[in-house]
Amino acid sequence: IQEPEEKKIALELLETEQAYVSRLHLLDQIFYTELMKEAKNGKTVPEEVVKTIFSNISSIYQFHAKFFLPELQKRMEDWSCNPRIGDVIQKLAPFLKMYGEYVKNFDKAVELITFWSEKSPPFQELIADIQKRKVCANLTLQHHMLEPVQRIPRYELLLKDYVRKLPPESPDRDDAEKALEMIFMVAKHSNAAIAEMERLQNLWAVYQRLGLEDDIVDPSNELIKEGPIQKISTRNNSTSEKYLFLFNNMLLYCVPKVIQVGAEFQVHLRIDVDGMKVRELNDTQFPHTFLVSGKQRTLELQARSDEEMNAWIK
Repeated sequence: IQEPEEKKIALELLETEQAYVSRLHLLDQIFYTELMKEAKNGKTVPEEVVKTIFSNISSIYQFHAKFFLPELQKRMEDWSCNPRIGDVIQKLAPFLKMYGEYVKNFDKAVELITFWSEKSPPFQELIADIQKRKVCANLTLQHHMLEPVQRIPRYELLLKDYVRKLPPESPDRDDAEKALEMIFMVAKHSNAAIAEMERLQNLWAVYQRLGLEDDIVDPSNELIKEGPIQKISTRNNSTSEKYLFLFNNMLLYCVPKVIQVGAEFQVHLRIDVDGMKVRELNDTQFPHTFLVSGKQRTLELQARSDEEMNAWIK
C-alpha cells in the first residue's frame, strides 16, 4: 500500500530531526566542550571567546535532544492510531525563539573563528583535529555552525508541504495550520524577541531541573518565584526540606533529589493557582509559617524569615 503523502513528510521531519540532533551534538558536546576545555587550561584562546562563538548552542541542543526529537519519535510510533504532529509543533514553536540569539551572533562567531585561528595556532590545530574526525564528514566547523541558522526555514518548508498534502477532513488540519502560522511568526521575529527569548530560555532551564514532566512543559508559563521551604508535619511536629516553584498558573511542590542525575527535583504535588488561598499562620512553635490551600491539597509551610514568608505570600 502507498503511504499517505502527509505521513511521508512527517517521517522526513523525524529523519531530518535525528540528523540535526547529531549535528547539534557535534557542535555542543564535541567542538564546544573540547575547545572550552583547552581554553580553561589556558592553552588556546580566552574562555570568553569560545563562549561567544558558540552563543546559546547548548540550550538549542538540549531542547532538540531532550524534548522535540523524543516527542516526534513518540508521535511517529503511534501514527497508525494518532496521525498528527500539529500539536507537538505548536509546543515547539515558541521555544524556537531561542534561535534569535544564535542567528544574530552567527556572523560575529565566524569572524572570531577566523581571527583567533590566525592569532592562536593551537586553537587552529584543535579545530583542524576535530574536523578530521569521521563525525565531521569532511566539513568545516563553520559549515556545521550554519545548520541551526537553516533549521527554522526548513521546518517552515516541511510543514507547508505537510499542510498542503493533508486531506481536508484530517484531524490534524487545524493544529497543523496553527503550527505553521506560529513557525512563520518565529521566523519573522527571530531578532525582535530578546526579552521573550530570555524568558523562554530560563523557563526551559527550569523544566530541565524538574525532569521535563510532560504536562508541565508549557511555553506560556511564567515562573514567578522559586526557593527552598520547610514543610511542617503536624502529626509528628517536625519539618522537612522541600522546594517550591510558583508559576502564574500552578504551584509545584517538589522534593530535592539526593542523587542528581538529570533532574534536580521530583515534583510531588501540583496545586492550581486558580482558587488558591494563602494566609499567615501565627504559630508559636514554628515561626514564619503560612498556609497554602488549593483544590488539590493544603500545605503548612515554614520560611526562613519573615521577609521570605511575606515575599511568598505576596
